[in-house]
Amino acid sequence: MTYQEDFIVFWQQVKQSIKEEAFAKLTMAKTIGKPELKNIFLRPIYADGEFKVILKYSFRPRETEDIEEEMTLEEALIIIKEHLKTSFLSVLLFSTAKDVTFKINKKGIGTITENYPTFKNVS
Repeated sequence: MTYQEDFIVFWQQVKQSIKEEAFAKLTMAKTIGKPELKNIFLRPIYADGEFKVILKYSFRPRETEDIEEEMTLEEALIIIKEHLKTSFLSVLLFSTAKDVTFKINKKGIGTITENYPTFKNVS
């Protein structure tokens, strides 16, 4: 199975956590090399019956200001896919039900692991 196929399975878990209102945060981590972009975070906005996210770009040099944008989950997915395997090798889903980690190894194979939840509440 390719990492893209595994990522689809992972993204279904992201959507399920949103449906259950358990989605707390999503983090792209494990950068490739030493880029200025350190992390990408998604945080939920549950408002007016519509789900949106705040997408935050966090940069390594502290002098560089972080960038935040409000968008739909579908818009965020496009950005995450653009950075997957080019800038980051892992994506972590934090929900109140469980933490799910998607990783791509050096051979380009994706894996999904689950752990106990880090967050007890969605803020």
